[in-house]
Amino acid sequence: MGMYPVIRLLSGRHKRIKTGHPWVFSNEIAKSEAAFETGAVVNVVGDNGENFGTAIYNPHTLLAGRIVDPRGDIVLDAGFFEERLRAALRLRDRMFPEPYYRLIHAEADGLPGLIIDRYGDAAVIQFNTAGMDRLTDTVIAALDRVLAAQTIILRNDSASRELEGLPKAVTTLRGDRETPVLVRENGAEFTTHPAAGQKTGWFYDQRPNRAFIASLAGNLRMIDVYCYGGGFAIQALRAGAANATLIDRSATALDDAAASAARNGVEGRCNFVKADAFEEMERQDAAGERYDIVVADPPAFVRTRKDIGAGSRAYQKMARLAARLVAPGGILFVASCSHHMTPDLFREAIRRGIGDARRTGRILRDAGAGPDHPVHPHLPETAYLKSLTLALD
Repeated sequence: MGMYPVIRLLSGRHKRIKTGHPWVFSNEIAKSEAAFETGAVVNVVGDNGENFGTAIYNPHTLLAGRIVDPRGDIVLDAGFFEERLRAALRLRDRMFPEPYYRLIHAEADGLPGLIIDRYGDAAVIQFNTAGMDRLTDTVIAALDRVLAAQTIILRNDSASRELEGLPKAVTTLRGDRETPVLVRENGAEFTTHPAAGQKTGWFYDQRPNRAFIASLAGNLRMIDVYCYGGGFAIQALRAGAANATLIDRSATALDDAAASAARNGVEGRCNFVKADAFEEMERQDAAGERYDIVVADPPAFVRTRKDIGAGSRAYQKMARLAARLVAPGGILFVASCSHHMTPDLFREAIRRGIGDARRTGRILRDAGAGPDHPVHPHLPETAYLKSLTLALD
C-alpha cells in the first residue's frame, strides 16, 4: 500500500473518488485511531480496503484530502515532482513560443495546492495547502532540476493559506525582490514586481482575451479600468489603437504600466489616472467622455460564498458604469476572477448592469482563462475566470 499512513472512507463514500474526482471531504472519512498531522501525506482506501491513491491531508478543513496520484505505492519525493513538472513544461512549450506562462495550475497539473508562474528564468510560487507547504523543499529541489531558475519568489500570501491554517508571507528564496521581472505576452513586453504586486505579479489567464481586444482596437479610443500592469491597453495600442486611458488606484501598478508603455513605444498615446474605478467612471460619464472600447477587469468582488449577494451587485454596478462610457457601436469587455461567482450569476449581473445603463447589444465572445490555466475534468468549478465581450448599440 505504500509508505504512508492510511485514512479509510466510510461505507459507500467511495463512488465519486473512484471515478477520478481528486477531493475527499471530512464527512467521507471514517474516524481513525491515528492523529495525523496537518499536511500529512496519506493513502486513501475504501472501507473494503480498495486503494484510491496518495493524498495530502488536512484534518481541520472540510476539504480534507487532495489526491496527488491515484496509485497508493508512490513516494512524493523530488523525483516525483520532477516528473510532474517536466510533463507540465512539455505541454506549455507546445503551446507557447516563449517561457512566459503558468507552469503549474494546481489539480489540473496533478499538483493540488501548488501554483508556479514562469517569467523566463524567474519563478513565482504559491503553496496554498498545508500538504504542499510541508513539501516546499522537495518542490524547490525538483524545480531546480527542471528550470534552474535564477529568481525564486514565494508568494505565500493567499487567502486560501488562512483556510489551511498557514501563515501568510512573501519570501525571496533567490534573486533580488526589488528587481522588476520581464513578461513577454502576445508580442508585447512588460515589467512587473512579483514580490509586491497582486497574486504572482502578472495575470497570464487573460492572455487570449487581451489578444482578442487588441484585434478590435485599430484607430480606436479605449479605456482600461483596473488596468494593473496595462496588459489590455498596451497590447491594444501596439495593435494600432489611437489612444488609451489607464485607471488604477495603485500608484505602483501605474508606474509599472507607464514603464511598460515606454518599453513598447506607446507612451505618447497613454493617459494614466490614479483613482477609484467606480468614482472615476462616474466622473468621466458626467463629463461626457465616451470610448470605442471599454475594458473592466476588476479584482475579485466575491471572495467567499457569503459575498455573492454584495459581489453580484458590485458587478452589476460596474457593468452599468462601464456601459455608459461605451460610444454607440463600441465594445465592452468585462471579467470576473471570483471563483464563487458562477458563469450564470456573472452573466445575469452584467445583463442587469447594461440594462440599468439603458444600453442594448450582443455578446461577441464568452471566454475563460488561457490554456496554461487548464481545468481538471472533475472540477468545473475551478474554471474561475469568466469574461464577456459585447458590442453595444
